[in-house]
Amino acid sequence: MNIVLVFNLVAVILLFSSLFMLIPFATSFLYQGSDLKAMGLSFVFTFLSGLCIYFLTKSQKKRELKHRDGFAVVTMSWLAMSFFGALPYLMSGTCLSFTDAYFESMAGFTTTGSSVLSNLEELPHGILLWRSLTQWMGGMGIIVFSLAILPMLGAGGMQLFKAEVPEIGVEKLKPRIIDMAKSLWYIYTGLTAVLALFLSLAGMNVFDALCHALTTMATGGFSTKSASIAHFQSGLIDFIITVFMFLAGINFSLHFYALRGNLSRFTKSSEFKFYCSVVFLSITLITLNIMRLWQYSFPDALRYASFQVVSVMTTTGYATADYELWPVFSQMLLLCLMFFGGMVGSTGGGMKQVRILLMVKQAYRELYHLIHPHALTALKLDDKNVPKETLGGIWGFLFLFILISVIATIFMTALGMDIITSASTVISSMANVGPALGDAGPTENYAAIPAAGKWVLALCMMIGRLEIYTVILLFMPLFWKK
Repeated sequence: MNIVLVFNLVAVILLFSSLFMLIPFATSFLYQGSDLKAMGLSFVFTFLSGLCIYFLTKSQKKRELKHRDGFAVVTMSWLAMSFFGALPYLMSGTCLSFTDAYFESMAGFTTTGSSVLSNLEELPHGILLWRSLTQWMGGMGIIVFSLAILPMLGAGGMQLFKAEVPEIGVEKLKPRIIDMAKSLWYIYTGLTAVLALFLSLAGMNVFDALCHALTTMATGGFSTKSASIAHFQSGLIDFIITVFMFLAGINFSLHFYALRGNLSRFTKSSEFKFYCSVVFLSITLITLNIMRLWQYSFPDALRYASFQVVSVMTTTGYATADYELWPVFSQMLLLCLMFFGGMVGSTGGGMKQVRILLMVKQAYRELYHLIHPHALTALKLDDKNVPKETLGGIWGFLFLFILISVIATIFMTALGMDIITSASTVISSMANVGPALGDAGPTENYAAIPAAGKWVLALCMMIGRLEIYTVILLFMPLFWKK
């Protein structure tokens, strides 16, 4: 692995990402916020650090990017951005410890939405906007963004793209990786702008509308209000955000084809049909469950169930109701939906719908073979045969997901936390959801988690966001051998 080239590319990403700090800096200046100095110093420190690393490694920048280099760049970029992204929280006094600041930053860039902050209404506007921007950058992926605007990364761009975006279901929308990344970001930015407009028209002020548009399309879940979306008490706002969370959970290549008038791609996509089926079935079950036991009216039950199902399954993590007070059936169904996540190629986390679908198909095929042992059957997705290597990768992914979750849960319980809080926070972090159950439910935050537990959960967030393999590979001795 060419470590000098890796650091050079990380520096480029760090340089460009530091420019995003100028947006909350300008916001702080506009509102005369107490965080103005902190945002300014954070930008200067991040920019100069990136600049120094870039020039120290400049001679290696034209070397070809290898496959292993791509994995290293992605992981190290997330670590570096989370480190420098923590500076505004630390310098402004928003977070009193580096652990809390790093946790908040990692939760932002991984679009997890877990937070250690309370009384959000009292925070400066610059900090609130920075929280939202970290999720927006992490939503489509800082690497994909760099590919879109930095042609110098184009030669080895697909290595970075494959390292960050799962291979199943990813199509080359255009011949060149840079054009493809630009197309994704145009759609992402356009949907964000439309959502911000709709939220403004629905009653949010411009600042809140912008922040919530950024975190909704990123399926991140950071809000400017401590009560999340429940603060606004608006059925119209709930509906708008539910629709856009649903859209954000769809493979963005389908949005690309839809804009070109090719809507048939939706009906041909097995994953999309599975995604819709799971959403509508879950909404129906929870609506009936909370109507029967909590005596909600049908419109209210449908409103809260729809919002919470889409929020949890797309791993956004917004809340309009305290679902910990709902029947246990509804709570467990929501916990299961955390595993599902969004579609491949979406900004959602979780295991991704296509993996679940293929595991269901393979399980059915195994049962079919027990009845017809001599039958020759092929496992297909969208009328295409799925290679055995792909299925092996999925089962390996599932095993690692469960293994890491179990190990992390055991560690959390060793810190003195109860099993419900431990297991749900780990699953929520691995799936990049945010709210969990127990002491980290939708009306609480992660402030009470021990410092060691926050570092474990931060690692789980990154492992989940980067699809497990990308991070785990770096811990294998074989990865570092020539």
